[in-house]
Amino acid sequence: MLKKSTAAFMIVAALLCGSLLTLAVTGYAHVFGEAASSGVAAIAQTSGLSDKESQKLGTTIDLIEGNYYQEVDRQKLIDGAVNGMMEALGDPYSNYMGKETAEKFEESIEGSFSGIGAEVSSENGNVVVVSPIKGSPAEKAGIKAKDIILSVNGESLAGMDLNDAVNKIRGPKGSEATLMIQRAGTTDPIKYVITRDDVKLETVYAKMGSDKIGVIEVTQFSLNTADRFKEELANLEKQGMKGLVIDVRNDPGGVLPIVIEMAEQFVPAGKTIVQVEDKDKAREVSKSKGSSKKYPVAVLINKGSASASEILAGALQQSAGAKLIGENSFGKGTVQTSFDKQLGDGSLLKITIAKWLTPNGTWIHGKGIKPDIAVAQPDYFSVAPINKSVKLQYNMNSTDVKNAQIMLGGLGYKPGRKDGYFDAATKEAVKKFQSASKLSVTGIIDAKTAEALESALVKAIQNPVNDNQLNKAIAEVGQEIKAAAANK
Repeated sequence: MLKKSTAAFMIVAALLCGSLLTLAVTGYAHVFGEAASSGVAAIAQTSGLSDKESQKLGTTIDLIEGNYYQEVDRQKLIDGAVNGMMEALGDPYSNYMGKETAEKFEESIEGSFSGIGAEVSSENGNVVVVSPIKGSPAEKAGIKAKDIILSVNGESLAGMDLNDAVNKIRGPKGSEATLMIQRAGTTDPIKYVITRDDVKLETVYAKMGSDKIGVIEVTQFSLNTADRFKEELANLEKQGMKGLVIDVRNDPGGVLPIVIEMAEQFVPAGKTIVQVEDKDKAREVSKSKGSSKKYPVAVLINKGSASASEILAGALQQSAGAKLIGENSFGKGTVQTSFDKQLGDGSLLKITIAKWLTPNGTWIHGKGIKPDIAVAQPDYFSVAPINKSVKLQYNMNSTDVKNAQIMLGGLGYKPGRKDGYFDAATKEAVKKFQSASKLSVTGIIDAKTAEALESALVKAIQNPVNDNQLNKAIAEVGQEIKAAAANK
């Protein structure tokens, strides 16, 4: 079912499809959506409690209500018991959502929501970002896939239930969420102050590039994504497209039937798109009813490409001959479905019911999919923001200085080093940047200079000219077009 995803903090991400979905700020979780068919759903049938089990739970509630030193909320006890059962599974993608969280989850899946816009999951007691949503406050602030959210507005999220963490991160439009982030490669936590906003879930963006090579970016697999994808693909083909790049970088996943429908646009009839295996090792194989394309196709992936994104990448690579370009993907190989009717009070259970395999039978869970052509982005694409409460100046040595040097280098100001020592060359680079930015030329990085550096860097990152991965994918497709023409 995939439709109900993982409660990620999405913080709202809306995300996706159930498949890899992570509850995201909206609180949904990595669900991978509906299973490909009703066959897998059979394992979800439940049985009642035995008399002994029922007595144990009832007695526990009675003892708490009769002896606890404060008044207790009975509904919180019941919700806590259900949460405890889900946590006992030890599966970050299976969880419980109360009525309010379940409603927010549905909102995000269907269209839009208010929050910071990032998909999250729970890993080893930590709230981990799967990916920020395109155009969201989280993406604009610089939140990255694999970031660990340590706290929000001063409250630690360590060990917190994912739904509770998501509720802490969510909030009304215009309010601020102060996040402390731990990022691989950095020693100290990074502080982000993000203003929450409405997050619109347009999931498909297309453009025609030079040499008639089209690019379609898919930000998640929600309920209308397949239709939008078909529309944009048809429009590009009408323009005489000769090759296609499908960009699923930072796409956290979504609904399983949707990604299957999209894969059928490229996978020849009869070839496998995905396999779903239940706990009894029974496999349900989804085969394409579509047809292949005459033009070459490449798929862009990175560590934020998860679940449904990985299904699409694996299907097109193994069954349609597409090349995968970029970085190793996230590695979510399980399928979730949500149950929102059985509990009878508007709450919802998202349960992992199966695992999915690529066409050749590979389970990518925890490992991800390796690209055919590995391409890294420039180092400044993942640099951390600068602490603006401290002025950076000559003879200092710190992580913030290192980040500033990376920014300066990315913007073409050549500090000469990126090791965190503020030397004379770094000071000169700062002066040149300040002069070009019409700031006071001091050679000292104060709050205004730091903000200007970060603003200029965002523009550089958004400039397609600097996107190594996209440019490589376009070049590869272009070479295939030329090779095909030469063989005619």
